[in-house]
Amino acid sequence: MDEINVSVDKAVEHFRNLLLEQIERENRMEKADAPKDFAAMEQITVGVCGGDGIGPIITRETMRVMDELLKEEIESGKIVIKNIEGLTIENREAKGKAVPDDVLAEIKTCDVLLKGPTTTLKGGTLESANVALRRELDLYANVRPVSIPEEGIDWTFFRENTEGEYALGSRGISIPGKLNMDFKVTTESGTRRIARTAFEFAKNNGKTNVAIVTKANILKKTDGRFSEICHEVAKDYPGITVDDYYIDIMTANLVNPRIRNTFQVFILPNLYGDIITDEAAQLQGGVGTAGSSNTGDRYAMFEAIHGSAPRKMERGEGEYANPSSIIRALEMLLRHIALTDKADKLKKAMDICLETEKKVVMTGHADGADAKTFTDYVIETLKKI
Repeated sequence: MDEINVSVDKAVEHFRNLLLEQIERENRMEKADAPKDFAAMEQITVGVCGGDGIGPIITRETMRVMDELLKEEIESGKIVIKNIEGLTIENREAKGKAVPDDVLAEIKTCDVLLKGPTTTLKGGTLESANVALRRELDLYANVRPVSIPEEGIDWTFFRENTEGEYALGSRGISIPGKLNMDFKVTTESGTRRIARTAFEFAKNNGKTNVAIVTKANILKKTDGRFSEICHEVAKDYPGITVDDYYIDIMTANLVNPRIRNTFQVFILPNLYGDIITDEAAQLQGGVGTAGSSNTGDRYAMFEAIHGSAPRKMERGEGEYANPSSIIRALEMLLRHIALTDKADKLKKAMDICLETEKKVVMTGHADGADAKTFTDYVIETLKKI
């Protein structure tokens, strides 16, 4: 029992420190920076991190699309591209940090980041690079759009990006031989700002319905308060209807063809948002087809929603990885930096390539096109628009 008591005392002290840290973080969020006005900026720096696994391959192809679209802006100096090395699993393991200090410093010199997938190891203590970047850059809104026009589906998911299980999931406690415990955190400011972002999007884009997705019947303190705060924010948007759903039934609703086209905007805590947006992307055509933005008031990061596909690399099929997801993320990046006309052009080209013509088909394997061939097709299409 003495060993257990010692472990409990250490766990209590660990939890106390976590509480104080999260309270300090909440206090900082109350003093948020004013969002950048990209339309008024004379120069915008776009950082590019290839990541690892299939990341460098699909990022390489997306850079070709960016170079074609932003030729004039790059030549004039309006857009500066900065390639940032060192976000590989090998370097991160060697440095013992999810994002090495020198890499993070380089990223912070940029206004926005286009990021390839990065590998997250199972077990151990090395945190996910994505989780670390979202925290360090305070990228609180993960936005993932999904569109299936033939079914009338136009969904936009707003996933809280800096809290929940992901914020503290690698910092749990163990009582050896007895139990293990992880933590989940929901703050007032963190929830209020993701809710405000979602409702502002709904208002500005003619959306009339917002679904709040939690498990508030079970996780009453965290998810319960998340739902309450979303409803408090909703009072400022009287033209928008708000509905509550539990994550399990919403997962079922998205595959129900009778009702799924009635949904428009979703607000979700971190973990549920991660899971359900992969389901939604699969309905659209696969996780390789959906882009993702991670935005805050000062920085923003745009990426594919899928991982680094180590098994694909082991099979020697990396060059057959579909770059569509990160190209879609580039479209979101262009919208974020107020280059809407460029974003519209890219969206039109991708819709032609993926939905209308489909002249080049990727399967993810050698029986389909490789990433370069598909990107050639996208660039040729862009030139015709």
